[in-house]
Amino acid sequence: GTVTAGNASGLNDGAAALVLMSAKQAAMTAIDTDGAVRAMVGGRDYGESQFNRATDALRQPGSSFKPFVYATAMMNGFTPESVVPDSPICIGNWCPRNYSGSYKGSVTLTTALVNSLNTVAVRLAQAVGRDHIADTARRMGITSDLRITRSMPLGTSEVHVVDMAGAYAAFANGGFKATPYAFTQIINSQGEVVYDRKRVEKPPERVLEPKIVEEMNSMLSQVPERGTGRQAKLAGIKVAGKTGTTSGYRDAWFVGFTGNYVGAVWFGNDDFSAMRRMTGGTVPAMTWKRFMTFAHNGIELKPIPFVEPEPRPEGTPVAGAQGADGQTPADGTAAGRPTHLSAATSERLTNLEALMRKAASLKPIASLWPASPIGLAGVAAVPIAGDSILTSVSR
Repeated sequence: GTVTAGNASGLNDGAAALVLMSAKQAAMTAIDTDGAVRAMVGGRDYGESQFNRATDALRQPGSSFKPFVYATAMMNGFTPESVVPDSPICIGNWCPRNYSGSYKGSVTLTTALVNSLNTVAVRLAQAVGRDHIADTARRMGITSDLRITRSMPLGTSEVHVVDMAGAYAAFANGGFKATPYAFTQIINSQGEVVYDRKRVEKPPERVLEPKIVEEMNSMLSQVPERGTGRQAKLAGIKVAGKTGTTSGYRDAWFVGFTGNYVGAVWFGNDDFSAMRRMTGGTVPAMTWKRFMTFAHNGIELKPIPFVEPEPRPEGTPVAGAQGADGQTPADGTAAGRPTHLSAATSERLTNLEALMRKAASLKPIASLWPASPIGLAGVAAVPIAGDSILTSVSR
């Protein structure tokens, strides 16, 4: 998977369904478990809008914020089997309800997270402290301002799509902070390495203890199995993650991970208008599934930390195959690549190519490469205007 921008793996497909659901925009970031950005989509069509919603937009995460609540609870003595009441609760004049409008009574935290019960998340926040939840989210990678309000545990403070991917990577890599990054090396026109990530990057910081990761992954891996994220389940590949839907259907998310990749998908509208009952468990989860099916095609599968891998019968392919016409079936089970860009996007990219060609010429990348490789086999050199070359993450 190379670093990609534009109409990637289905965010712009199924346009009729999106129109029907009144969803005009979408964004996605997919990263390795160490934070290396493998794909980024800033909107449905780069030709129509160059605003990068993956890095610059701030949107409410809804229930996809709840893993930070639960992780904080695990740090404070709760376990996946702890029992908490799912019943009406009011804090002052604020009385949150579950999406279903009903209550399940006493439930384990696993059941509460799998079914995304709002009252339990609010009770946990009352028990462990909303300021501590905010601290957990920040340490894991959320960089936007988190307002310490009664509704914060339900995801009412806005976040960046790229931050959500980076924060969930801590679950996928065993508990280490994984700040997203898009290049590994910068070489100037004289052949000098002016930046090398391997030389300057500090050892990863542990932000979750192994026991907390184990407990969280045991719960998050059940969301696609029997909870709100069933549409994200991959054939033969273990998935963990969480759906998110905000009030008035203004935002719909699925943030999930395998042992190989982490992906955050968002759908909504730039003017914050409501969609027609789109939830995170529908189109966002389906989009995540379609992208990840392709991303896992032909690679060595890694396990999610502390989670038993999906049983794979002998001879089962790593991911689905394309149809006879080379296209991906509508159910997203195959590993098809999008076949075209919009005319507007093609025009924009052609103009960018022309600007790149007019830029000052650089030495061939082969002559700039260090005599002794430093473990960057497989990276792609991307020339840019000016005196430097960005060596982008690629595989």
